Amino acid sequence: MTMHIWVDADACPNIIKDILYKVVARRQVKLTLVANISLSVPSSPLINSIVVPSGFDEADNEIARQVSPGDLVITADIPLANAIVDKGATGLNPRGELYTEDNVKGLLRMRNLTEELRSGGMVAGGPPPIGPKDKQEFTNQLDRFLTRNMKKPVL
Repeated sequence: MTMHIWVDADACPNIIKDILYKVVARRQVKLTLVANISLSVPSSPLINSIVVPSGFDEADNEIARQVSPGDLVITADIPLANAIVDKGATGLNPRGELYTEDNVKGLLRMRNLTEELRSGGMVAGGPPPIGPKDKQEFTNQLDRFLTRNMKKPVL
């Protein structure tokens, strides 16, 4: 089975999607974007999009249902990252942080604590927009992951 890249596309920044489209063409890896709206994606046999019903976590649930061990999921959603890591996949945040067995449980606990503080009015706001440093870190981490995990063709 070959690696597949899944994208939690509802909240994925366009700059990250553009990087992925280029990588797919260069690395010849399958890419599926999952969102609750129809997306405009480049015409390629390697790129697919799935439209899920509107609703809380519909895209996340679809990705978690379809992901396979060894796949990569692009998401900033830590509960989704936790679910896919439990299935043997790896997550990559649009800012370049990998979600793995080693860190996802701690990140999930931190996220839950932050949510409690936010709902209690003790924490406000969210992360800043994706910047050039984030874009570079994402690109570097994606390249390292693909280099390590893509099967080499047998000659």
